[in-house]
Amino acid sequence: MSEASGELLAARNAVKRCIAPGSIIVGCSGGPDSLALVAAAVWLARHAGVPLTVGIVDHQLQTGSADIAAEAARACRALDASDVEVLTVDVVAEGGPEAAARDARRSALLDLAQRRGSEQILLAHTREDQAETVLLRLSRGAGARSLAAMRACAPPWHRPFLDLSRADVHAVAAEVCDPIGITPWRDPHNSDPRFGRVRARRWLDELTDELGPGVVQGLSRSAALLADDADVLDAWTEQEAARIVEDEGGVVSAELAALAELPRAIRTRVLRTMHQHVSGEGELTFDHVRTLDTYVSDWHGQGDCDLPGGVTARVDYGRLVLLRTATHQE
Repeated sequence: MSEASGELLAARNAVKRCIAPGSIIVGCSGGPDSLALVAAAVWLARHAGVPLTVGIVDHQLQTGSADIAAEAARACRALDASDVEVLTVDVVAEGGPEAAARDARRSALLDLAQRRGSEQILLAHTREDQAETVLLRLSRGAGARSLAAMRACAPPWHRPFLDLSRADVHAVAAEVCDPIGITPWRDPHNSDPRFGRVRARRWLDELTDELGPGVVQGLSRSAALLADDADVLDAWTEQEAARIVEDEGGVVSAELAALAELPRAIRTRVLRTMHQHVSGEGELTFDHVRTLDTYVSDWHGQGDCDLPGGVTARVDYGRLVLLRTATHQE
């Protein structure tokens, strides 16, 4: 066997740094990114003496998807992955097809991890995937936590290739697949402009052409910096919420004066936390938060405010109160 290239060694080391001792699950689509990840993870699992399972999700969204999944399974076995399972899912298109497919895929991989007794699931996102995510979220007006995008390690999800370029990962795929006659799957959805991520990929290519090759690295670096900032803000928010927010039988409240003393960045996060505590579901939009914040920053006798998840906000005796509406009570 020929000596491993620098790109392959970098991929193996990235996996090694990313995981802890114990059973490993690898999510695989059969594409070049995920086959490169399978090859690196198989190498590590063999040398570390830990069990590895590859999960291939068949979303049933394309004609012949079962054959595509079966071919991906054969490719993984050719790469010496002995435990390979095809996971067939039904995609319920709520919130858009991309989000629905992602939710179905994550649920199937979590179930596989539970059955295999694993607490770490490896995914093959690259630096370009990170940059595309940041760009897409910027276009939608996201905050620091959302712009932090994907984390390399957010158990059980691990993305060891997040700081590797797509070109290097594809070079690894060619290095491990070509000698044994494997052709990675090229998903036609990855070039279908109906999907937001495909459009973001084209925007990124255009920006790179106009501004230079540092765009991808710059966007990825911004995500890492914002992740650090968001962690600090979240910790601060948790402390303040514990100090000023009261929960009485599912009715959550805080004194307006106490909320007003907080910096706006923390106050709005506390408001989101209060809503999440009551609703247990749904997210507040920027406009929802801005409206809710006027109870604190510009109180002039506003009436009740209806929020997502069947939550009503009002002011009672100097306190901001959030509660479930009668139609949403259990």
